[in-house]
Amino acid sequence: MIRFMAEPSVSALADRVNPEKLAVLLEDSGWTLAGGRRGIYLRLAPPGDNPIWARAASLLLPLDQEDPDYPEIMGAALDQIAQNHDFWARVVFPKLAVNSSDEFRFRRESAAPSGLIDWRSGERLIESARRAMVAGAKYYMGPGRHFVNRHGRFASRYLDQVLMGQTAPGSYIVTAFVPPAGYVPLKSEPEPAFEGLGSVSSRSVSEAVVKAVEATLEAVEHFRNTGALSGFLDGVQNGVSYEMTNALLGMASMSDGADITVDWDPAVPVDGSASLRYELQGSDAEVLSKAAQQLSEDDGPQNVTVIGRVHLLAKKQAGSPGVFGVESIGSGSPKKVRVRLADEEDYHAAIRAHEEDLGIQVSGRLEKEGNLSWLYNATVMRIIGPIEDLESKKRSRKRRAQKGEPGLFDLSE
Repeated sequence: MIRFMAEPSVSALADRVNPEKLAVLLEDSGWTLAGGRRGIYLRLAPPGDNPIWARAASLLLPLDQEDPDYPEIMGAALDQIAQNHDFWARVVFPKLAVNSSDEFRFRRESAAPSGLIDWRSGERLIESARRAMVAGAKYYMGPGRHFVNRHGRFASRYLDQVLMGQTAPGSYIVTAFVPPAGYVPLKSEPEPAFEGLGSVSSRSVSEAVVKAVEATLEAVEHFRNTGALSGFLDGVQNGVSYEMTNALLGMASMSDGADITVDWDPAVPVDGSASLRYELQGSDAEVLSKAAQQLSEDDGPQNVTVIGRVHLLAKKQAGSPGVFGVESIGSGSPKKVRVRLADEEDYHAAIRAHEEDLGIQVSGRLEKEGNLSWLYNATVMRIIGPIEDLESKKRSRKRRAQKGEPGLFDLSE
């Protein structure tokens, strides 16, 4: 569950604002120091190129929180800043409302006006951001090629601490705020008071998220240089997994570029750089798709892969990953199968495939029950593309086979 911030009145924040933090935030946004008295107040001039503040007087920012007039003066300062509602809602308020937080920013290029994105792409970006956070949290508990439902509850408890910010100006940015000094229980029980007594720090889990992202993109770079997928398998110990690869695939797929930026809160120092940035290219989607398929495969003899259309969605039960039906358009598999998922995260992909009429590729243990074929412990390997394109490819392959020509088409491509 992701909790959303409810925005209180501007004046209600006056007693909670750290004036030094607000000053740094404004200076980072283009405000300039115009005077002041040490420990008493600062005077800041607004950015000159912003029409909303073009005629505004400089901002008086009080520093002495013991002064009886501090709440009134700070309230007036916040009201002045909030005149630019977009700047307030997207930049200032989220950072003031959270006393201390590490920030993950998931950005995707968009052809829409600055800060906007088409609805479907926005949904996919939010889904990819969630998957990346979950995959990294699962890796914290131990490396795994394909976690399926392992460590899912721990990852959910980590995600329960995360706040989602509004998109920032630019392309389209989803921001996750994670308290660095919080604690994530290792088991489903009341949170202990101290780290080490059945819990771990949320900063430690966030660092695992970053390590997993970095290892996966290093494997992508290895593929660019060598053409080999071995970097993904070799990187499992460092955080590469089907789940993380699939999350980054969602960001890169059908995009003109995307990136993930991480800013560690200085209140809890971190070894290394305080700000990190990881870039993705649209062309990375192909290798990420191949790697996700390889990482998800089970070498067991009963495991089969089915490509087709989601024609049935069963109502998801609490605590169950979900069930849906697939009508196969590939060869060598049952015409229709019921799919019982291993990981509830994959149910979102099935919903998307159903709503947008996209082909889906699933893998699992095939069993026959009466007249029904089931895929148990199944994984959604990837969303392939529009069903009509896949059916056209199938018809072309069938015609070539009838003419005795070599098969040039593969539905799994």
